[in-house]
Amino acid sequence: MCRLHPNYYVMKERQEKFLSKKNEKSEFYNGIYDRYKNPVLTRDSIPLTWCYDLNPETNPYFMERLGVNAVFNAGAIRLNGKYYLVARIEGNDRKSFFGVAESDSPVDGFRFWEKPVLLPDTCPEETNVYDMRLTQHEDGWIYGIFCSESKDTKNNDLSAAVAAAGIVRTKDLKTWERLPNLVTMRSPQQRNVDLLPEFVNGKYAFFTRPMDDFIDTGSGGGVGFGFCDDITNAVIDEEIITSPRRYHTITECKNGEGATPIKTEKGWLHIAHGVRNTAAGLRYVVYVFVTDLKEPWKVIAEPSGMLIGPRGWERVGDVSNVVFCNGAIAEENGNLWIYYASSDTRLHVASTTIDKMLDYAFHTPADPYRSRDCVAQRCDFIDRNLAYLAE
Repeated sequence: MCRLHPNYYVMKERQEKFLSKKNEKSEFYNGIYDRYKNPVLTRDSIPLTWCYDLNPETNPYFMERLGVNAVFNAGAIRLNGKYYLVARIEGNDRKSFFGVAESDSPVDGFRFWEKPVLLPDTCPEETNVYDMRLTQHEDGWIYGIFCSESKDTKNNDLSAAVAAAGIVRTKDLKTWERLPNLVTMRSPQQRNVDLLPEFVNGKYAFFTRPMDDFIDTGSGGGVGFGFCDDITNAVIDEEIITSPRRYHTITECKNGEGATPIKTEKGWLHIAHGVRNTAAGLRYVVYVFVTDLKEPWKVIAEPSGMLIGPRGWERVGDVSNVVFCNGAIAEENGNLWIYYASSDTRLHVASTTIDKMLDYAFHTPADPYRSRDCVAQRCDFIDRNLAYLAE
């Protein structure tokens, strides 16, 4: 029988208590969605076998040998009545990888499978992978679209990198087939790419984020859209800007797709992210827009401002003042679970319904883009409320 260090049992008991803790709604209220008190995944969710050498002979002090720094930015999917998150896990060595966490509940009880995802090694220049979006496509495959990062060998700056959209597909989240990275003919770099779950005019339809540089979008005008004929050799010749960046808004610096767009009776619901620059650095928030069902590159509703921003202790982490979403689960009964990370450190969940989100998207006023016009908009809003109260 194997011997284990006494601290193993202490850590195991502590982790079991953490994983078994029931989640509940917080007191936050805006009528659009509910926030939950506890994160659904953190570094404390990682199995001990991923981090510690359990053999006392080779690890007499029960030290972390391969530590994990953060668990965040997860793609999400519901299969056979269970909820799955394909999370971004960042090791202490700064390398990110993917792990599948499973639960019978959408808000708690997520446990990682025995091992992380080992992707096929088809890109020898690839250094890092992260932020997978999951699409259950009508062609029968589940696709994972993620950021594939490699060193920019044309730049002497050691931090210079190139981002591409990596593509994998699976039937069971266990066996993954790696396909060639997406090629966009007019965009040097790509990140935050989503695959629509249906064919459009017989073609695969992608929402993209054209970029000139790894950090800065440059001439990239916002969320793009493009077609490809063959996803096993995905090439997009032309990108249409769908949700553009705009001066002095939440999308001024850059914006991109979040969770895979959700089909509703009124249009494709997009849960995206917007970025603006501040004296404290880039600030990421989550926002919403809706595109036409038949022409999904056309925006038909875009409410003003953000849907989710970091609040309280969510503001603190490795990259502070950030919320980011690349996974949501829409259920047949209309419930919607939005998985968002805070400050590149931990993963949270918010709950709402498709009906509420459509009401929010179509009936929340749009941004008039000028401070004076925003005040006039709010005064008109107040006048209508006062008139109603006077009835």
